[in-house]
Amino acid sequence: MVTTFQSIMRTLTAALAGIAAISLTVAGIGIMNVMLVSVSERTEEIGLLKAVGVQPRQILAAFITEAILLSTAGGVLGLVAGWITVRIIVGFFPMVPASPPDWAVAAALAISVGVGTLFGALPARRATRLDPVAALAGR
Repeated sequence: MVTTFQSIMRTLTAALAGIAAISLTVAGIGIMNVMLVSVSERTEEIGLLKAVGVQPRQILAAFITEAILLSTAGGVLGLVAGWITVRIIVGFFPMVPASPPDWAVAAALAISVGVGTLFGALPARRATRLDPVAALAGR
Protein backbone atom coordinates (compact mmCIF):
# COMPACT_ATOMS: atom_id res chain seq x y z
CA MET A 1 0.00 0.00 0.00
CA VAL A 2 1.34 3.41 -0.99
CA THR A 3 1.23 6.09 1.66
CA THR A 4 0.24 9.66 0.93
CA PHE A 5 3.83 10.82 1.49
CA GLN A 6 5.18 8.33 -1.05
CA SER A 7 2.55 9.42 -3.55
CA ILE A 8 3.49 13.07 -3.09
CA MET A 9 7.19 12.26 -3.48
CA ARG A 10 6.55 10.34 -6.71
CA THR A 11 4.54 13.25 -8.09
CA LEU A 12 7.25 15.75 -7.16
CA THR A 13 9.93 13.51 -8.68
CA ALA A 14 7.97 13.24 -11.93
CA ALA A 15 7.44 17.01 -12.03
CA LEU A 16 11.14 17.63 -11.42
CA ALA A 17 12.08 15.16 -14.16
CA GLY A 18 9.73 16.95 -16.57
CA ILE A 19 11.20 20.35 -15.75
CA ALA A 20 14.73 18.95 -16.17
CA ALA A 21 13.85 17.45 -19.56
CA ILE A 22 12.43 20.76 -20.78
CA SER A 23 15.52 22.60 -19.49
CA LEU A 24 17.89 20.21 -21.25
CA THR A 25 15.94 20.55 -24.50
CA VAL A 26 16.05 24.34 -24.33
CA ALA A 27 19.78 24.27 -23.55
CA GLY A 28 20.37 21.85 -26.42
CA ILE A 29 18.50 24.08 -28.86
CA GLY A 30 20.62 27.00 -27.66
CA ILE A 31 23.80 25.02 -28.28
CA MET A 32 22.54 24.00 -31.73
CA ASN A 33 21.81 27.63 -32.63
CA VAL A 34 25.26 28.76 -31.48
CA MET A 35 26.86 25.99 -33.52
CA LEU A 36 24.76 26.79 -36.61
CA VAL A 37 25.93 30.40 -36.38
CA SER A 38 29.50 29.17 -35.95
CA VAL A 39 29.21 27.07 -39.11
CA SER A 40 27.70 29.90 -41.12
CA GLU A 41 30.33 32.39 -39.90
CA ARG A 42 33.17 29.99 -40.73
CA THR A 43 31.96 28.92 -44.16
CA GLU A 44 35.09 30.17 -45.94
CA GLU A 45 37.33 28.44 -43.39
CA ILE A 46 35.46 25.16 -43.90
CA GLY A 47 35.76 25.57 -47.68
CA LEU A 48 39.50 26.13 -47.37
CA LEU A 49 39.88 23.07 -45.15
CA LYS A 50 37.98 20.95 -47.67
CA ALA A 51 40.01 22.39 -50.55
CA VAL A 52 43.32 21.40 -48.93
CA GLY A 53 42.08 17.86 -48.35
CA VAL A 54 40.83 17.70 -44.79
CA GLN A 55 38.55 14.69 -44.39
CA PRO A 56 34.84 15.28 -43.61
CA ARG A 57 35.16 13.24 -40.41
CA GLN A 58 37.86 15.64 -39.19
CA ILE A 59 35.58 18.63 -39.77
CA LEU A 60 32.74 16.73 -38.08
CA ALA A 61 34.98 15.96 -35.10
CA ALA A 62 36.08 19.59 -34.80
CA PHE A 63 32.52 20.94 -34.64
CA ILE A 64 31.23 18.20 -32.33
CA THR A 65 34.21 18.81 -30.04
CA GLU A 66 33.35 22.51 -29.98
CA ALA A 67 29.74 21.71 -29.07
CA ILE A 68 30.86 19.31 -26.33
CA LEU A 69 33.22 21.90 -24.87
CA LEU A 70 30.44 24.49 -24.91
CA SER A 71 27.97 22.20 -23.15
CA THR A 72 30.56 20.94 -20.66
CA ALA A 73 31.45 24.51 -19.74
CA GLY A 74 27.76 25.16 -19.10
CA GLY A 75 27.52 21.99 -17.01
CA VAL A 76 30.54 22.93 -14.91
CA LEU A 77 29.18 26.45 -14.37
CA GLY A 78 25.86 24.94 -13.29
CA LEU A 79 27.60 22.61 -10.84
CA VAL A 80 29.64 25.49 -9.40
CA ALA A 81 26.49 27.63 -9.03
CA GLY A 82 24.72 24.73 -7.31
CA TRP A 83 27.67 24.13 -4.98
CA ILE A 84 27.78 27.83 -4.02
CA THR A 85 24.02 27.84 -3.41
CA VAL A 86 24.27 24.76 -1.19
CA ARG A 87 27.12 26.34 0.80
CA ILE A 88 25.01 29.47 1.35
CA ILE A 89 22.02 27.41 2.49
CA VAL A 90 24.18 25.35 4.85
CA GLY A 91 25.65 28.61 6.17
CA PHE A 92 22.18 29.79 7.17
CA PHE A 93 20.90 26.37 8.26
CA PRO A 94 23.87 24.35 9.60
CA MET A 95 21.64 21.44 10.64
CA VAL A 96 20.71 20.73 7.00
CA PRO A 97 22.97 17.96 5.67
CA ALA A 98 23.29 19.09 2.07
CA SER A 99 25.86 17.59 -0.25
CA PRO A 100 25.33 15.88 -3.57
CA PRO A 101 26.47 12.30 -4.07
CA ASP A 102 29.45 11.77 -6.35
CA TRP A 103 27.33 9.82 -8.84
CA ALA A 104 25.01 12.82 -9.26
CA VAL A 105 27.91 15.13 -10.14
CA ALA A 106 29.28 12.57 -12.60
CA ALA A 107 25.82 12.05 -14.11
CA ALA A 108 25.36 15.82 -14.54
CA LEU A 109 28.63 16.09 -16.42
CA ALA A 110 27.84 13.01 -18.53
CA ILE A 111 24.42 14.41 -19.47
CA SER A 112 26.08 17.72 -20.32
CA VAL A 113 28.47 15.96 -22.71
CA GLY A 114 25.57 13.96 -24.17
CA VAL A 115 23.51 17.08 -24.84
CA GLY A 116 26.49 18.72 -26.56
CA THR A 117 27.06 15.66 -28.72
CA LEU A 118 23.40 15.22 -29.65
CA PHE A 119 22.63 18.85 -30.44
CA GLY A 120 26.02 19.55 -32.05
CA ALA A 121 25.62 16.74 -34.59
CA LEU A 122 23.28 18.60 -36.99
CA PRO A 123 25.49 21.70 -37.36
CA ALA A 124 28.58 19.50 -37.66
CA ARG A 125 26.96 17.44 -40.42
CA ARG A 126 25.95 20.64 -42.18
CA ALA A 127 29.59 21.78 -42.09
CA THR A 128 30.81 18.54 -43.66
CA ARG A 129 28.28 18.80 -46.51
CA LEU A 130 29.35 22.24 -47.69
CA ASP A 131 30.60 22.47 -51.28
CA PRO A 132 34.23 23.67 -51.11
CA VAL A 133 33.92 25.99 -54.12
CA ALA A 134 30.69 27.60 -52.90
CA ALA A 135 32.09 27.84 -49.36
CA LEU A 136 35.25 29.60 -50.57
CA ALA A 137 33.07 32.01 -52.53
CA GLY A 138 31.17 32.77 -49.33
CA ARG A 139 27.82 31.40 -50.48
